[in-house]
Amino acid sequence: MTPHKRITSLLIKGRIIFIILTAVAGGCCFSSFACAKDMAEIEDIRLVNTRDDLLTYFKVTRSFSDKINQAIMNGVPTTFSFYIALYRNDSSWLDKNISDIQIKSTIKYNSLKNEFSVLRPWKNENPVITQSFDEAKALMTEIDNLPIIPLNRLVKGEKYQLRIKAELDKVTLPLSLHNLFFFVSYWNFETNWYLINFSY
Repeated sequence: MTPHKRITSLLIKGRIIFIILTAVAGGCCFSSFACAKDMAEIEDIRLVNTRDDLLTYFKVTRSFSDKINQAIMNGVPTTFSFYIALYRNDSSWLDKNISDIQIKSTIKYNSLKNEFSVLRPWKNENPVITQSFDEAKALMTEIDNLPIIPLNRLVKGEKYQLRIKAELDKVTLPLSLHNLFFFVSYWNFETNWYLINFSY
C-alpha cells in the first residue's frame, strides 16, 4: 500500500507551522484493496495549542471488527492503546525523542443494565456510561485535547516529527468464550505509524 501524504498548515502562537502528514504503510500479505478495506487507520490528525502547550486531536477508523464487537457484547473488557511520540529532527540520522506518551481507553458492556462503560484515564474523568454502542465506539476511538509538550520546550526554527500509533491490547478471554473466539489473533488490530513533520 502506497503511503499517502497530506500537506496543511496551522497557526501556533502567531507562527505558521507547515505540516506533512504521512501514513507509513507496513507490509501486507493481501491485496492493496484488502489492506485499504480492513486495516485500522488514524485520521483527522490536528495540532493545536493553548497558551502553554501543544495539543493533538485524532481518531481511529475501522478499529471495531465483527469479532471485536461480538467480544464486547459478550462482556469482554476491551482496551485500545495509543502511542504518541515527539522527536526533534537532528542533523544526524538519529532524531532525539523529547516526549513519549501512552494512553489507554477501555470499554465494557453490562448486559444486565444494557449499557456501555468507557474509561479514559487520560481525561481525568469518571467512566462515561451510555446505552449507545456507536457513542461508546466514538469515545474509544476519538482522542481530543491531548497535551504533547509545553511550548517553551520547542525551539524556534527547529524541525520536529510527531508519531502516532494505535493498537488493541491483548485480551484474556474467560474459559466460556475460548471456543467462540478461538482464533483471537484474527480480530486484533494495530495501525501503522502516522507521522507529522513540522517546523516551529
